[in-house]
Amino acid sequence: MKILKFGGTSVANAQHIKQVQNIVKDLGRNNKLVVVVSALGGVTDLLLKTVDLASKQDEGYRDCLREIEARHIKTIKELIPIQLQSAILSKVKSELNTLDTFAEGAFLIAEKTPQLTDKIVSFGELLSSFIISEFFISEGMNTAFKDSREIIKTDDVYGMAGVDFERTNGLCQTYFSNAKNNITVIPGFISSSVKGNPTTLGRGGSDYSAAIVAGAIDAEELQIWTDVSGMYTANPRIVKQAKAIPQISYEEAMELSHFGAKVLYPPTIQPVLSKNIAIHIKNTFAPEEPGTLIGKNQNIISKSVRGISNVANITLLSLEGPGMIGIPGISKRFFEVLSQAGISVVLITQASSEHSICVGISDNDAATAESLVNTAFEYEIATNKIKPVIVESELAIIALVGDNMKSHQGLSGKMFSALGKNNVNIRAIAQGASERNISAVIKKDDVKKALNTLHEEFFEENIKQLNLYVMGVGNVGSRFIKQIQNQKKYLKKNLKLNPRVIGLSNSRTMVFNEDGIPLERWEELLGKGEKADKARFYEYVLKYNYRNSIFVDNTASESVAETYSDYLKRSVSVVTCNKIACSSDYEKYITLKDLSREYNSPFLFETNVGAGLPIIDTLKHLIASGDKINKIQAVLSGSLNFVFNNFNDITTFHDVVKRAQEEGYTEPDPKIDLSGIDVMRKILILARESGYKLDIEEIENKSFLPEESLATNNNEDFYASLITHEKSFQEIYAKAASAASKLKYVAEFVDGKASVGLEHIPKGHDFYNLEGSDNIVLFYTERYPNQPLIIKGAGAGADVTASGIFADIVRIGNF
Repeated sequence: MKILKFGGTSVANAQHIKQVQNIVKDLGRNNKLVVVVSALGGVTDLLLKTVDLASKQDEGYRDCLREIEARHIKTIKELIPIQLQSAILSKVKSELNTLDTFAEGAFLIAEKTPQLTDKIVSFGELLSSFIISEFFISEGMNTAFKDSREIIKTDDVYGMAGVDFERTNGLCQTYFSNAKNNITVIPGFISSSVKGNPTTLGRGGSDYSAAIVAGAIDAEELQIWTDVSGMYTANPRIVKQAKAIPQISYEEAMELSHFGAKVLYPPTIQPVLSKNIAIHIKNTFAPEEPGTLIGKNQNIISKSVRGISNVANITLLSLEGPGMIGIPGISKRFFEVLSQAGISVVLITQASSEHSICVGISDNDAATAESLVNTAFEYEIATNKIKPVIVESELAIIALVGDNMKSHQGLSGKMFSALGKNNVNIRAIAQGASERNISAVIKKDDVKKALNTLHEEFFEENIKQLNLYVMGVGNVGSRFIKQIQNQKKYLKKNLKLNPRVIGLSNSRTMVFNEDGIPLERWEELLGKGEKADKARFYEYVLKYNYRNSIFVDNTASESVAETYSDYLKRSVSVVTCNKIACSSDYEKYITLKDLSREYNSPFLFETNVGAGLPIIDTLKHLIASGDKINKIQAVLSGSLNFVFNNFNDITTFHDVVKRAQEEGYTEPDPKIDLSGIDVMRKILILARESGYKLDIEEIENKSFLPEESLATNNNEDFYASLITHEKSFQEIYAKAASAASKLKYVAEFVDGKASVGLEHIPKGHDFYNLEGSDNIVLFYTERYPNQPLIIKGAGAGADVTASGIFADIVRIGNF
């Protein structure tokens, strides 16, 4: 005989019940079946609301009763042929009248007792099971209805009654051994005391009812039919990559269900465990899917971690103080107080010093527990032996579960390292001696990030998801997005990285998508986005709270650069081509570097110098390996190199600069490049990355621009000044040409001092043949004293800058 249990979503309405009938009919061809059903979806909540309102003498309880009646009448009329409806409707209305009487009693006495509540909520399963059994009969199925209150006997603890297994087993065996019908439908959740009073088995008790019957009659299999295809590696509503677990052991299933896996009511496993009866979790709405088989020694693939689960709405109670050390009985008194109040303890952890003990309980019990514990230890608190109980709410528990975890070293380290990298702070840790689970208490706002982080770490073939928040989508930003779009498949296949853009902003609008913005439509979506706001952008990043989050700054904005510290403090990595932060006050630069280390959040700015050239990365490796920088000589402005490579006696300086801006070689304000400020920032960054303390005011700037040009406040005036001073620019060119030299804007750092300026470069010099917008850097170090380490290549342009940003993101992905 097989036991089939169908939950509330499986029997929520007539359409779903017809699906249940198809499943039962198919399985009933070759098996005798016991079908255990829950109340119609949502009805139990309505019944609880009814008794609550009635006990408060709120007339609204009658509206609940009318809704309950309407739900059941509608279901009957949609399921049962009209000629058979009369007797069924009469029976259901009779039961509803009885329910009305009980509810009116609660209204009149303005009170709800646990016993009365049990009587009222039992009507949900009684009505649904009767209607479903009559529907099966009307469809020609050999079916009988049996009231489970007659075969499941309990004590008199209302709300969560304890089962009298000796009586229950005998009654079940007697009834089912003599049952003639092929299918028996019984209500789940409800039972009765030995005295005959209605009792219930607790929320989720329909699973338990099915398991009790299965254990009593030595059923072949217990099937739990629900709305998901088995037990998952994590909650699929939170972790979209979660997968159904094909097979799992009883113990693993109990751990997962205890720690929040809602598919299975935790006590369900106990009655079938000793009988070694398999439990099969199946999906009512996808019956062809294999589901999850729960049994003895089912971890046949020997995976260390089988699932990740969580319990929400947890409060930590911490009892601590010097008076606890070496004093026996403190823990006993602490737990007795909670036990006598009916407060369930979900997690326990205690310091080996005996100075403190900490427990996790439901948020709903926090206020009561705090008051009771402080009262119980009133004397110790008054004499300063123990502190008043410390209460921390708004928490949650996450747990790794697996039978084979004890056989694998380093799982705890792997778990906590992954969480730490993503700024998930752990408040308490617990691990049983069986090593079947490792539990941690975290902030409830971090649950989604924590579950996804751990699932990625333990289940996802090492494919790392990178969540990008991109500010600035101009020349560089738009090309960066295009590169991500083009390389997405390559990154996933070859580097095991899965970047997705969660947020985008320009100076006017911003747009977010928690599942990733479709990059083929980013311009359209951004155009329809909300008004851009840097503070709101940051709030969105915190709200989503994703693992492996990266803020990408493609702007030249000082106000955006000032936000980097906020991101780093929240373990959000920062990638930027904006030079302002790293060339600002030395103390600000050092603060950002320190925050990056403290919060384990990379701060990368390779494109600050040389666009996509690996200049800073190479410099970092030199320093890390113990080398020392003695001198740096460089042409660091692709913009200025482009300008002076194209400027001659048959062109105008104005036209060449204009062309450089149009082709994306200069900053939006070309004066930043031509004034030397941009080069000063770059050599400053290289000096700082070499380990020297330097500020921009200490750099000598030998500017070639006239004072009038430097004093302009907008591009129009700046370009006008270039026309005015064309003669002086031609004189500069002629002087270099007469010396058979080329003009290059050179940065130099030597003996702790830096300078920038236009220089005549003779033939044979490393800088002489530097073409187009190329950059070149010569590193003279202790290991390269005479022949410098040379890095040369394209140092400006949107595409190469975008590729440098892309490279920094890949570095973080491999971090």
